[in-house]
Amino acid sequence: MADDAVIRMANDLAEECLAVQAETGEDRLFMEVGDVLGASSQTLEEAFLTAIRTRMSELKGRAFLAAKLKKFREDNT
Repeated sequence: MADDAVIRMANDLAEECLAVQAETGEDRLFMEVGDVLGASSQTLEEAFLTAIRTRMSELKGRAFLAAKLKKFREDNT
């Protein structure tokens, strides 16, 4: 299990990576970052990939809910 410092670093890096992905449109950039991390620290790589995946999953969940609500509102106006 990663320690708190590694988790903080992974979370910070995940936020930064998602911001760069959004700006550049490179939606698989996180995989490249993971490869770079894995070359020197498997622990940080795993924590980073977990942080990225949970954030990406949350974004997909929020988009799904927004689409559902939009459709509901359109159907009921």
